[in-house]
Amino acid sequence: MIIGGAEDKLHKRTILKDFVAASGGADARIAVIPTASSLGPEVVEVYDALFRRLGAAEVVAVRPESREDAHDPELVARLAGATGIFMTGGNQLKLSALVCGTPLADAIVDAHERGVVVAGTSAGASIQSSHMVAFGGPGSTPKQRMTQVAAGLGLLDSTVIDQHFDQRNRYGRLLMIVAQSPQLLGIGVDEDTAAIVHHVDDHDVLSVVGRGAVTVFDPSRIVTNAYEAKRSSTLLASGVLLHVLPEGSRFDLTTRTLVAQAAGVDPAEAADLAEAGQDLRDLARDIAAADASPGALRRRLARSRTRPDTRQARREQQSPQHRTDQDGAS
Repeated sequence: MIIGGAEDKLHKRTILKDFVAASGGADARIAVIPTASSLGPEVVEVYDALFRRLGAAEVVAVRPESREDAHDPELVARLAGATGIFMTGGNQLKLSALVCGTPLADAIVDAHERGVVVAGTSAGASIQSSHMVAFGGPGSTPKQRMTQVAAGLGLLDSTVIDQHFDQRNRYGRLLMIVAQSPQLLGIGVDEDTAAIVHHVDDHDVLSVVGRGAVTVFDPSRIVTNAYEAKRSSTLLASGVLLHVLPEGSRFDLTTRTLVAQAAGVDPAEAADLAEAGQDLRDLARDIAAADASPGALRRRLARSRTRPDTRQARREQQSPQHRTDQDGAS
C-alpha cells in the first residue's frame, strides 16, 4: 500500500481502515517503522492509537536509529509475527540510509513475499520502489539535476515512486528521473490517496483508493536529451505515456496498461430498462398476432409512456394519508 502522505486520520480514515482490514482486522499485529520521522515516540503513539481504534490486536514499534540497530537480531525479530508493516513519513533518504541493505530490510522483503501487507506513507511510500527519490525541488518542467535518486527496498521492481505529488507539484522531478532512466515506470501518488498493489496471475495490478489520483509516467518510447543536457537545463521528454488514475481505477504494472472496468448500472435505471423491455415485448407480441391497428398501437405506446405516473397516482390514492383527506372532505 503506497500512500501519498497526509492520509485522513480524523474522519473516515478509509485508507488506514483498509490497511488494518488487509492486515487481519481483529487479528492484526502491526509493526510500525518510524525511522524516517523526526518526531520520536510521538509518531508511534499516534499510529498505535489509530490502529487499535480501528480494531488491530497489537501494535509494536520497530525503530532503528542507526545501521547497527538495523542489524540487531532482537529488533529484526519483531517483524516475525507481524501481519502488517507500516512505515511512517519523514525523511526518505534517512530511511533508506539506515534500513536498505540490512537484515531489517531483508526481513521486510521476506515478510512481503510471504503475504504480509506492507504499507508506507510519504517517505514510507517512496522507499517501496526499486529506485527512490532522495530529494529535490518542485516544478512541472523537468530539468537536469533537479532531483537525485537512491536505492529503495524494491518491493515494486523497475519503478520510482514520488508522493505528495500534485499538492507539491512534483511532476517535473519524476519526469526527469524517467527521462534519465526510461526502463523505470514513474508513479506519483497524491495526498490522502493510496496505490494498492496486488500480485494477480503473475501480474502486479495497482488499484486506487482515496481523494486524489495516482499519476503514472510510462517512458517506454520516450525521446529525450537527458544524456547530453547540461547543468540545470530543461529536458526534452517527448512520447511519455501519461495515465491519471482516480479512485476505483486499476492499472496493470506488468503490461503497463489500464485494466478495463465493468460497467455499473444504477438500480433505478435497471428498473426503467426492464420496464421498457417489457413494453417492447408486449408491442412485438401484438404486432406478430396482427390483432391491433396502427392507431391502437400508438395508443398503447402513449399509455406505456405515462404508466409510471399512473402507478404513482394509484399509490397515492391507496395511501392512508389520501384516505384520511378523502374522509375529511366527505
